[in-house]
Amino acid sequence: MKDIQQFLQENESEMTKANAFSEYMRQKFREKGLLQQDVFLQADIPERYGYKLISMEKHTKQRDIIIRICYAAEFNLEETQAALHLYRMPELYPEFPRDALIMVALNDRPGDVIDLNSVLKKNGMVPLRSSGTTV
Repeated sequence: MKDIQQFLQENESEMTKANAFSEYMRQKFREKGLLQQDVFLQADIPERYGYKLISMEKHTKQRDIIIRICYAAEFNLEETQAALHLYRMPELYPEFPRDALIMVALNDRPGDVIDLNSVLKKNGMVPLRSSGTTV
């Protein structure tokens, strides 16, 4: 038992709390003066579903949903990467063209989520999926 306690103590910083994503998102929304309902509206995500995602009552396997929320909340690249990490999703990688374009968009802000999807489509890439779509 002592070995387990020592392991947990030594690796505490690497382990994320179950509610770390929720706390992080709410803190960022407060810092930016954003209301969750406005973020979900901008992200084109049903409000009830968005609240359940943020509270971790529901879980999505679609990374695009988390990216939509981050983009709508005007997160920069660093903040988005942190959110993806805390949600235990793969972070954006510049080696993948679609990810690279999203990374640039997070810093350059070509507009809202619809505008970002237009940029993705113009470049022959799949737009950010919305809840309920399987594309």
